Formats: sequence, structure tokens, C-alpha cells
Amino acid sequence: MLFIENHFSHTSFAKNRPIFKIHKIISMMKPSKIAFIRWSALVLASITMFGNYYLYDSVAYVSIELEKILHFTDQQFGMLYSAYSFAAIVLLFLGGMFIDKFGTRLSILIFGIICTISGIMAAISENATSLLVSRLVLGFGAEPLIVAVTVAVAKWFKGNLLGLALGVNLFIARMGSWVVDWSPTWGSRFYDGSYQLPLILAAVFGSACTIGAIAYFFIEKYSEKNQLLEKQGDTDKLDFKGLMKFNRSFWYIVVLCVAFYSAIFPFRAFAPKFFEESHNITKALAGRFNSWLPIMAMIATPFIGLLIDIIGRRASMMFIGSAILVPVFLIMGYTGITLYVPVILMGLTFSLIPAIMWPSVAYIVEEKRLGKAYALMMLIQQAGVMLFSWLIGWANDLKGASVENPEGYNLGMWLFSFLGIVGLIFSFLLRKEELGPNGHRLEKPTK
Repeated sequence: MLFIENHFSHTSFAKNRPIFKIHKIISMMKPSKIAFIRWSALVLASITMFGNYYLYDSVAYVSIELEKILHFTDQQFGMLYSAYSFAAIVLLFLGGMFIDKFGTRLSILIFGIICTISGIMAAISENATSLLVSRLVLGFGAEPLIVAVTVAVAKWFKGNLLGLALGVNLFIARMGSWVVDWSPTWGSRFYDGSYQLPLILAAVFGSACTIGAIAYFFIEKYSEKNQLLEKQGDTDKLDFKGLMKFNRSFWYIVVLCVAFYSAIFPFRAFAPKFFEESHNITKALAGRFNSWLPIMAMIATPFIGLLIDIIGRRASMMFIGSAILVPVFLIMGYTGITLYVPVILMGLTFSLIPAIMWPSVAYIVEEKRLGKAYALMMLIQQAGVMLFSWLIGWANDLKGASVENPEGYNLGMWLFSFLGIVGLIFSFLLRKEELGPNGHRLEKPTK
């Protein structure tokens, strides 16, 4: 949180104290320079998530190669994502405690380094077991890293364009997904039938997790030292019972989060293979279709964040986004409509819901509990993603989904649609709660 001290003693003793000189320097500092530091911190923290997102999505484009070389089934491929989510569940709660206790800069640095290490492990993997372990390591680092970055952004921008700031954060992060979606096009030389070359490429991009974390560490340290950013305050004690004391609106958002990401992330994992085998297109074209989700979110999310800061209506807009998601999977499975239609509709939802959902938590949970709140939210989210990553793979194997049997993918499409309906119900309940006497101004504009 940026601040400038406006009132201080004018005695001769005070004027000779170092703290007075610091305050005087800050008071004379141009607002544009302070803003530059704040937005630079946002960009550097977001770069760590760029590498994180690239690493997470990279294995989606070697699914067929893993099937041919290591004899993976769809269920085993889904386990790569389930392993990630399992590790995230194990560490997310403790990660939230760590963030609240030791602060964001150290947390971002440690978890960023873990992500980079996981990318290197995947690149040198020679069997299914070592690849699975690399995904476990990525889960240990990636989700706590996202929590730490989200808390950091909230600390810098709460009450001052937080929606826009988190929109920019997601823009940069999702650029990692967009780049990997297009990698079969711009990096076709890496896709020569081997699964290792694309993962080596992912390890290179994964180094952004460490590079961005190191740079952010120093800019936050500088800002705290010069009192441009409030230092870490007191945090809650480790109180497991206290986790159940979050308000009803928070839990509605948690369920919406679980339903939304349990549909989007497993779908993106299986989408390249589904598009290739069910719609008879190339890997490069499948990647370009899959890229519509992050590219639309990259472009729209900052503007949506700014719009929501101005008009409010957060719960209402999340309800609209949930309603859009419900039919898109059945359109892909049962109609001959061009893929552009359902993919663009999904992209609209992917732009709308996260741009509103994550900032909303900062309005309904006090700052000293944000680390725990975000960690708990993401922990439960990852439990859903873990379950559905495995479940979709199981459904595909059960129905014999393949290029010879594209209808085998339809059971998975029904499971995704069910999640859309769950999200629709709980976004409605959230709106109802926020319009009542216990609301938290989610429907109101930012002051």
C-alpha cells in the first residue's frame, strides 16, 4: 500500500532525524515516480506467473507423443495434472501461512525458484515416473506462488484500481498460456515427434519464474526501506477453527471458483487432443483454437477490471459469466458449429469471471487474513481440478475416445457442463447475499 506521510514534527530535533529526511524526500517525490515503482512491482511479480503458466500448460501439447512413446492412457495423462493439484493441496495451506508470516517478497522468490526447478526436471525426464515427480514439484511451487503474487498485488493496489491491477497481472500471466498454445506454430521445429524437446523449451520459459522473483524481491525491499510500501503487519495465529469463520459470500465465491476452474483447466489440458481427434485438425491449429481462451482474457481482463471498479455489479457479472459457460461444451460435442463459436464464448467467460472473482475476495476478507483466504480458496479449487483431471481421462478411456471414436469424448463434455450449472447456482446465491443486509459492496463501485 503506497502512502506519503503528510504530517510530521517541524521541530529542529525532528528535522535532524533520518526518518524526517526520508519523509521529506518522499513528500517531494513526484507522484509519477511512485506510480512507476508500484506498476513496475506489478509487472515483475506477474512475470513469475508468466513462466508458471507456460510450465503448467506445456504438457498438453505432448499428450499424443506421451501416448505413443511412453504408452500413456488418457487417465494417466490426466494424472499429470492431478499430481500437480495434489501437491498444491498439500502445500497451499502451509504456503498461505508462510506468506502471511514471512511476507510476499521472500515467498515469491522461494516458490518461483521451485517452479523453475520443476521445469528442468520435466525436461530431463525419461519415463512416466520422473515426469510425474516433476509435476508434483511444480504443484509445490506454482499455486503458492500465485497466492503470494495475488497478495502482493492486493497490498500495492487495494483501494486504488485493484481490479485493473489484477487484470494486468492476469494479462501477463496468461500470456504464458498463449505463448505455449502457439508454440506448435512458431516453434514447430521442437515438435518433431519427441515429447522432450517441447519440455526443454518449457524449461527455458520457466526460468522467468526465478528472474521475475529476484527482481521483485529487490523492488519491494527498496520500497519498504524508503517507506513507499507498508511493512508486513501482524498476522493471525495458526487457528484451524478460524478457517471456518469466513463469511458466506467468501464460501459462495470458493464454490464458484472450484466449479469454474475444474471445468476450464482440465478442458484446456485435453483440448489439443480433443480438437485433433474429434474435429480432425492439426496440432498447430488445435493450439491456435486453445489459445483463444488466454488471448481473449489477456485483452479483456484489464478493461473488465477497470469497468468493474467503476460500475460495481461484481456478483451480477459473475452470474452472467457462469450462464455463458453452461452450453459451450455441449456445442463442441454435439453440433457441427464451427469451433470459433464455443471457444469464443468460453473465452468471454475466462475473461469475465477471474477478473472479478479474485479482486472480490480482497473486499470481503480483511488484509491480514488474505494469504490464508486465497490459499484456502486455491486449495479447494485444486481439489476440484485434481478430481476432474482424473475423471475426464477416465471418462475418455471408458468410452474409448479416439480419432476413430470421437463420440467417446461426449461424456466428458457432459461433466464439464455439470460444473457450469454448479457455478451458475452459486453465483446466483452470491448475488442474492450481496444484495442483502450482509453484503460487502460487491455490487457497488469502488470509492
